[in-house]
Amino acid sequence: MLALLFIDLDRFKSVNDSLGHAAGDELLREVATRLSGCLREVDMIARHGGDEFVVLLEDIERLEEVEQVTARMRTALTEPLTVQGQDVIVTSSIGVALYPRDGEVASTLLRNADSAMYRAKDEGRNTVRFYLPELDAPATARPPVKT
Repeated sequence: MLALLFIDLDRFKSVNDSLGHAAGDELLREVATRLSGCLREVDMIARHGGDEFVVLLEDIERLEEVEQVTARMRTALTEPLTVQGQDVIVTSSIGVALYPRDGEVASTLLRNADSAMYRAKDEGRNTVRFYLPELDAPATARPPVKT
């Protein structure tokens, strides 16, 4: 089994707005380093765009393994980051889609992990949610989420 994680930093825009884009870029580099430190050698991480990261966990045998990785990630981000001399606390909303259960092609897995991430944001941020088929309700039926 594979797990695709879609990670979005909560309220990242406020960092860019208050400290500037250079500080936001510095924060993203540190977040990437911390998230990478939570992974095994066989796993992959990529910045998807803006403040979003995608992680591929390979050779997953039990859901508990995914839960352990996401818990390590959330813990790694709870330590304040120093950006341009200021401490910044970062939280993340993480959506998870599993192969082959939640899709058999990359685009489907990414879409489903993204849907799960929006559910995490809808439910208060700073949490992890696994994809559920009922998340496929039309996007227009869901209120927009502020990032």
